[in-house]
Amino acid sequence: MKILKVSVIIPVYNEEKTVLDVLNKVLQQSVVSGISFEIIVVDDASTDATASLVTRYQTDRPEGVIRYLKQNKNQGKGAALKRGFLEASGDVVLVQDADLEYDPSDYPKLLDPIEKDKADVVFGTRFRGEYQRVLYFWHYLGNTTLTLLSNIFTNLNLSDMETGYKVFKREVIQAIAPKLKSKRFGIEPELTARVAHGHWRIYEVPINYHGRTYQEGKKIGWRDGFKAIGAILYFNLIDR
Repeated sequence: MKILKVSVIIPVYNEEKTVLDVLNKVLQQSVVSGISFEIIVVDDASTDATASLVTRYQTDRPEGVIRYLKQNKNQGKGAALKRGFLEASGDVVLVQDADLEYDPSDYPKLLDPIEKDKADVVFGTRFRGEYQRVLYFWHYLGNTTLTLLSNIFTNLNLSDMETGYKVFKREVIQAIAPKLKSKRFGIEPELTARVAHGHWRIYEVPINYHGRTYQEGKKIGWRDGFKAIGAILYFNLIDR
């Protein structure tokens, strides 16, 4: 498959410290790859300077390269992603968090299985990469436990279901997007369940990971882990 255009969906909420760095790194990958990028920033009603920074950055770029969408009220990452998925026009749709935990230099690895027509969906795994920041044991245990539980119900052998790097052929994600119900961090197990039930070809590739501490702005907590368990059960047993 020849990829002519990639839609990069960036959900943001109060990311004034990192959002411009992320945009610069994404655009740099467009130059390196020679692929046209459409960057869709979905602002989940930020209360800091995120909006002004992105809109100012947008005006200095060619029309259509960066699209800025603002949610009327804070709804969560899942709701922001759903809006971005439905707006995407690229051949491939890639999720990019705005907090610099995930490095756009990994894009070539993420896109490669789709370009070779081996995959319809690609997950980037944080647990098989060259390097990752050493942080919280309980987060690692939570991630591996949630991945195991998800695998039990989806019959997949993923190593990192909760990864923020998920890449889709546009026809795949736009078939899924209207059904998405998770507004917050339950979006990861829901996306995984819906992809598994759709029987699309899934590949997993190693990525590098630069996790943040809570002092640096990390938002996910233990309550989200319990909600993820609920999402795994609901989207695999009830809403299929």
